[in-house]
Order: sequence, then structure tokens, then C-alpha cells
Amino acid sequence: MTHRDNAGLVCSLKFVTLLVALSPELLLLGAGVQLQNNGYDGLLVAINPQVPENKNLISNIKEMITDASFYLFNATKRRVFFRNIKILIPVTWKANNYSRVKQESYEKANVIVTDWYGAHGDDPYTLQYRGCGKEGKYIHFTPNFLLSDNLAAGYGSRGRVFVHEWAHLRWGVFDEYNNDKPFYINDQNQIKVTRCSSDITGIFVCEKGPCPQENCIISKLFKEGCMFLYNSTQNATASIMFMQSLSSVVEFCNASTHNQEAPNLQNQMCSLRSAWDIITESADFNHSFPMNGTELPPPPIFSLVQAGDKVICLVLDVSSKMAEADRLLRLQQAAEFYLMQIVQIHTFVGIASFSSKGEIRAQLHQINSNDDRKLLVSYLPTTVSAGAEASICSGLKKGFEVVEKLNGKAYGSVMILVTSGDDEHISNCLLTVLSSGSTVHSIALGSSVVQNLEELSHLTGGLKFFVPDKSNSNSMIDAFSRISSGTGDIFQQRIQLESVGENVKPHHQLKNTVTVDNSVGNDTIFLVTWQTSGLPEIVLFDPDGRKYYTNNFITNLALRTASLWIPGTAKPGHWTYTLNNTHHSLQALKVTVTSRASSSAVPPVTVEAFVERDSTHFPHPVMIYANVRKGFYPILNATVTATIEPETGDPVTLRLLDDGAGADVIKNDGIYSRYFFSFAVNGRYSLKVHVNHSPSISTLVHSIPGSHAMYVPGYIANGNIQMNAPRKSVGRSEEEQKWGFSRIISGGSFSVLGVPTSPHPDVFPPCKIIDLEAVKVEEEVTLSWTAPGEDFDQGQATSYEIRVSKSLQNIQDNFNNAILVNTSKLSPQQAGTRELFIFSPKLFTSGPEHQPDGETQESHRIYVAIRATDRNSLKSAISNIAQASLFIPPNSTPIPARDYLILKGVLTAMGLIGIICLIIVGTHCTLNRKKRADKKENGTKLL
Repeated sequence: MTHRDNAGLVCSLKFVTLLVALSPELLLLGAGVQLQNNGYDGLLVAINPQVPENKNLISNIKEMITDASFYLFNATKRRVFFRNIKILIPVTWKANNYSRVKQESYEKANVIVTDWYGAHGDDPYTLQYRGCGKEGKYIHFTPNFLLSDNLAAGYGSRGRVFVHEWAHLRWGVFDEYNNDKPFYINDQNQIKVTRCSSDITGIFVCEKGPCPQENCIISKLFKEGCMFLYNSTQNATASIMFMQSLSSVVEFCNASTHNQEAPNLQNQMCSLRSAWDIITESADFNHSFPMNGTELPPPPIFSLVQAGDKVICLVLDVSSKMAEADRLLRLQQAAEFYLMQIVQIHTFVGIASFSSKGEIRAQLHQINSNDDRKLLVSYLPTTVSAGAEASICSGLKKGFEVVEKLNGKAYGSVMILVTSGDDEHISNCLLTVLSSGSTVHSIALGSSVVQNLEELSHLTGGLKFFVPDKSNSNSMIDAFSRISSGTGDIFQQRIQLESVGENVKPHHQLKNTVTVDNSVGNDTIFLVTWQTSGLPEIVLFDPDGRKYYTNNFITNLALRTASLWIPGTAKPGHWTYTLNNTHHSLQALKVTVTSRASSSAVPPVTVEAFVERDSTHFPHPVMIYANVRKGFYPILNATVTATIEPETGDPVTLRLLDDGAGADVIKNDGIYSRYFFSFAVNGRYSLKVHVNHSPSISTLVHSIPGSHAMYVPGYIANGNIQMNAPRKSVGRSEEEQKWGFSRIISGGSFSVLGVPTSPHPDVFPPCKIIDLEAVKVEEEVTLSWTAPGEDFDQGQATSYEIRVSKSLQNIQDNFNNAILVNTSKLSPQQAGTRELFIFSPKLFTSGPEHQPDGETQESHRIYVAIRATDRNSLKSAISNIAQASLFIPPNSTPIPARDYLILKGVLTAMGLIGIICLIIVGTHCTLNRKKRADKKENGTKLL
């Protein structure tokens, strides 16, 4: 372990010791949802600013979560309930003595309430971007779902729906129904409806009423106008992840009630394991026990909080280390851009600086005009101090003094902390920061920053950034651009379209094109920054060919920035810029382009980039995600590229994919993912994501981008059909993108420790295969999956190991003892390629000698799993388990062939009747000829 690793461990222990000493209330600040003494604290529900004010919305949210708490308590066998909930009221609603927010914001909410922006549909859903047993991102309810009682017939009570979605969000279980595959053939070759548990009953319904099953299914497809309706009165008690709307359903499917054969996401994502098995293995259940007695828990306590005036303080390091690598200049350029363009109007902004001591540079000023912005820029530091010491706590203390002068407290305020200092005493102000109610966003400059700086952001729910000491890196401006107001109003936030930097030789050019799509264009800014005193020559062409020159830009020669504001709405299309380096030496030229939504009726395309964990230890990879949306609808077929910059060394680019393989859990959900493991050094890494969408590729959006509660079309009640109102489906849409679009977003930073300094052997195995499918075609089974790589999802693996079993438990618990399939002729292809492999199950099921321990001859299904091996014999984790019908049992008739067999029987009978008729006719003719011959003979005798 290196000295840096040891230092980091000591600092971490100090933080942990302090946290243990803090009161529970402080410990929960910024920490998200916590389970204590069987009760959940810290659940945050946020209402979007675009939602019209309606007090019934608040009362219905309270009623929903209260009902959900008791339902959840019973469903989890008296294990968990909801204790403390905060509802974040938007600033657009009139103040009504709501409490002031502390560190709560829309972006941190566990549950969001907002419309779909122009589309029709009220499906509640949970955005799940990780695998089985992993937490999701948020639950989404529409205002109409919460206000309209008409939807209860289809979804069930809101409290039950909330528990369904909570299981998605908190425990990472998946839906047990499948609208795309509403039925399947079981191991008895019978057609069954996809459900869990199998004890839930119902009947097939045709256009005119109930009908036999065979009338609804033709060649394994539902006949148009047919559906399966469930009885409103049931005896089955499971499952909440299938149909929470049934009054009898009060629990999750467990090992005894789970339907392993159903083709649903729960079986696919969790390798045929029940929802209850996954839930009971969660951290919530490992650290809690059922409550004693028979009493119900107390109802939840609700707090209504609302943000007041937006208050921000820049806390800037001016120690002598800021003079290195143009750090102060880049800070000045980014801070000027932030103050002039990013900060929303009516925001209160102050500035503090620090070296060995803190200093207030500007008291709070409210931004009401451009002059207010310029005044704040004038207070930015222009020089550094003589000393290298940087007391971060002193700077934060002055920052709190600034913001507390407005309302006496720092509640709801934001600190933007920029430092290059190695302050090991940062833990001294941890308690102050936590109790302040302020959110701290941290920006670390260079490689010498104290390792635990990010703890301040982590504990207060702030963002974390790292800016490497590279002259052509635009990471500083990217970081300031990412820091938004936190209200969730995508129509007001600034969207970054371009961010590029290059070291340009003397009298050479930086030339590029940026796309302004029709969803943005208001308040568009082109920002140019440079490194030395030589002002570059700027030429900008709009889509119509109009030229803008250097003299059209507002220049600040002291800060070396030039900006151009496009009045009105910028012309959609391709804007081309050229920067000529007029200086006599090499210098870094950088361009940033930002804009806002062009219309309040059409949501712009947005991108959110993030990593699964803020830190990792070699050789564990980092999973990178980019959520690409237009409103709430996923954007497909985009080119998504991540750029990762280490503290030293060259940046690494990585293509992110939405293919449902490797790090990407669900295909075509608009979340693009990839493993990153090319660690060059220990320390911090900066992440930036670039999204480009070609106009030649159509933009398709899914109706539902996540897991969601089932809408039931109707029930059978007392033998009568009772249909619900048709579900409003947002469907799929195809939009014409004449110019395509481009987006740039900072994904913050992450840290890596334990990277070897010397060459090391291969430690990266192929990634787990998560999309294995098995389909029985006649007498053979066809397997398909996405190829993993030599190292996780990159490169090409060396071989596959496929095993089959007639026992699910055997292949789950003892993969190495399952039957090995001969794959000698199967060679892995390049990562991301779709693989196919066909084999005959008869080879593995023909006799008892092929049955390992625990296998039975009575099973009519086979279970298949696969793992990959690389050239150094490193093996991937075992894949998801796929299943297929083994063979058609004797004396059983496949129901889909019944019509054919009836027709065959009729034709056979008709054939037999025809043959009998021919025999009768032939016999009759023979007898007639014989009679005529006899008559002739008799007549001759008479003559």
C-alpha cells in the first residue's frame, strides 16, 4: 500500500469517527434514505416547478405514503415502514409557512412528481439502470395519477402502487408480468399466462365474451380482440410485483409461490429467483429484525419544505499553489462564465477566498441585471498569496458568514468550493458544514488536493469535480456549467452544446461545427478562452452563412475570454467556428457553447452523466452511465462517448452503449453504459460525456422507460366482465431530426486507489453475460447472447463454458457440477457481437448416467448458463440462467396444434368415408354386371 493509500485510510477513519459521534439528525443530512429501528427516514418527494399549484396533490401524497407504510409493513412480515418523509414544494407555489429547505433539492429526490411534457399517459414507473438487487434512480408519478381517482380501478390503490415501485427502487426487483409475452408454454406443453403466482385465476375473453383458450390462440399468438382477464376475487396472496391491484395480494412471491417458468424481467434479471429472496438478502433486511407484538407502526410524519431565495457563495483558493499550471486564470475564466451566464436571475451571490486565512471578497449581491453580474466578476481574485497553506475550513467559515447575513442561517444555500490545497485539517469543520444546511460542491485542481475533500460534497449531497493540470482541458468550465439551480426546471437550465480545447500551433486553426437543434436556441452563448496574451482571430458562421467576427464578441483581455450572445432564438442548424492562433507560440484555445430551451412546450434533449460509485480500488472497474432524454423519453441510437482524464497522462475515450449487455442492464432505455478499467495512476479522474445524434437516424422513444405497475384492463366479477377505461398509452413516436443534436455534460469525478506502479499481470476477466436466451426449435435448443470481451466488455474472449441442468437449484448452486456442453466449435466473437449456438438436449438427457446428483428424470425443462474465459484463464461470473422446454411428454397434445389435429381428423374421416363409398359403388357395379350376365345366360337357355 502506498503512502497516499495510507493517508487516505487515516483520513477516512477520522471521518468515520466523527460521524459516529454526531447526532442521528445530523447524520441524516444529505445522506438520503436511511433505515433505523425498522423505519425509513429521509425519504424525499419533490414536485416539479412546472406542476400547477394544487393543495390536493399534497394531501394525496400523504395519504398514498401512509397507506403504503402499513401495506409495506405487513408485506415485509413486520420488518419495515415509512417514518419521516419530506415533500419539497416548488418555489413557483405560493409560500404557506412551509419550512425552509436545508440540503434538499429536486435532483436528490427519491420520488418526483411531474408531467410527461406533452404526452398522454399516467403510468407510474421507477427508473432502474443497475442489475438485480441494486437500487434504482427515482420513482416518477404524474400529477394526474395522484389526483384522479378514476385510475384506481386499473392500477389499484395508490398506496399499493407505491409499494410496488418502492420494491423496484430500494431493493432492485423487477416486474413479474410481461405485456410483450403474455403467455408461455410450460414444461407440460400447456399454454400458461405469464403471472406470479400461478394460483391467480382468470379466463380468456374474446370480442363477444368469455371463450375457450383455443379460440384465442392461433399459432402461439393472441388473436386480435382477445385478452386474459383475472377474477376480481382471488385466494392467492402473491404477488405485489405482479398485480398489486388485487385485494387478496398482500405479499411478494417467495420461493414456494414464485413462478420460475414465466418469461418476465424478474426471472431474466434475477436468474429465476423470487422477489422475496432478493429482498431478504438486501442490506435493509440484514440489519433489521421483525418488530415484536401485533401493533401497527405509527403513521408517517410529513414535513413540507420549500426553497427560499437562491443563495450561492463562491469559496475560492488563492494560495500560492493556484499560480501553478494557470490554475488561477482558468478559475477566473470559469467563474466569470458562471457569473455572467449560468447563474439564474434574482439569485443572491457572494464571494469568499482563502489561503492560510479566510477573507470575504464580496457580500451577497442579488443579480437583477447585467451590471450586477459584471460587479460580481470584478470581485474575483486576481492574484495569489505568498504562502502555500490553504485552510479550507477558514474559507468555508467565511462563506457561511456571507450567506447567513441574508436570513440568519445558511439553510438551502450553495457553496462552490474550488481548491488545490492539501489541507489535512478539513475534518475540523465537518460538524459545522453538516449542521449548516448548506450544499457544498467541490472542485479539486491538480494532484495535490487533500484526498477527503469530496467527503464534504458527499455528506451534503453536493457534486464533485476534478480539473487536471492540462492547458487544453476545459474541465473547469464544464464543472461550473454542470452546477445548476437544482429546481428540476429543464426549461430554465442552461444546456451545454459544445466544449472543446486544443493546443494550437502558431498561425494554425481550431475549426469545428456545433449543432443547434430546434429544442434549444434561446439565450445562446459562444465562449472562447485562450491561454496567453495573444487574442485569437475568431470567425463564426451561422446556418444561413452570416458571419460573426472577433469584434462582434465581448472580450475581456485580462481574463482572456471572448463571448458572443445570440439575440432571440438562435437559428437551428450547423454553426461553424474557426479560431486562428495569432500568437507566436503554441497556446490552448477553447470553445464552449451553451443555450436554453427554445419553447416551454417542447422539452429539450438533456443528458445526465454519472458513475456507480465515487471511488473504487484496483482492479474493480468503474461503471459509467449517461442518461439521454427528451423530457422523460429515452433517446435511442445516439453516439455517446465518455472522456476520462486522469491526474497525469492522456485522456481515455470510451464509447457507451445501450445494448442490454455488459454494464448496460436494459436495452433501449436511453441509459448508455460501459465499464472503465484503464487506470493509469492512482488519484482522481474527471469524466465528461459527449452525445451526438445523427439526423439520418430516426429518434425512437419508448412508452415506458422503466419498471412500472401493471394497468389491468378489466376483471371478471361474479361471472360478469367489467372493463376499465382504456389505458392512455404514450406509445412510440418518431421525430424528424433535421440537424440532429449535440450535448456535452460533466460527469463529475471519481477516485481510484491501489493501481500498481509497475507492470502487472492481467486481472480483468470477461464481463458477466446478462442476456442469455434459450429457445427450443423442434428437437434443438438455440442459445443467443451478447459476446463479452477479453477484459470485461472490451476485446475478445477466448472460450465459452456452457452447462445445462434439469434442476434449477443445481445450476444455481453448483454450476461446475452441471452437464457440460461441447463448445469446441464455438469461438467467441468481438465484444458486443450477438452470438448463436445450437445444440440437441437429447445428448444430455438420454440416460441416468448423465444425471448429476440432485437431478430428476421427471423434469420437462432444461436450465442453461454460460461463462466466458480469457486467454489467461480468468473466468467471468456465471450468466443469467435461461430455460427451455425439454421435450413434448408422451400422450400430451400441444394445444396450439389442436385446430390442426381437428382438421386432420375431419380429413381422415372424410377419406375413410370416401373409400367406403368407393367400395360400396364398386361392389354394387360388380353385382349389377353379374346379374346382367345371369339374365343373358338364362335367356339363351330359353331360346
